[in-house]
Amino acid sequence: MTARSKKSFIQSMSRKGNCYDNALMESFFKTLKVEEVYKRKFNTIQEAQYFLFDYIERYYNRKRRHSALGYLSPVEFRERITA
Repeated sequence: MTARSKKSFIQSMSRKGNCYDNALMESFFKTLKVEEVYKRKFNTIQEAQYFLFDYIERYYNRKRRHSALGYLSPVEFRERITA
């Protein structure tokens, strides 16, 4: 039994060669790579993990405006719809 099945995870995969199956995540990873990852060289896995966590939690979710959310950050959008 794999660790994934022990934790009740369900694997989800797009059809081969069809980026539209998972367009939101494809867009996120493109943005992440173009805006940040390709501009840096990480010396360790830990350094990359710290940087990516920081980028997503402090910038992407809290400050970066998203056109699909009416030019609000994801945190602002969530706060507005749950208020």
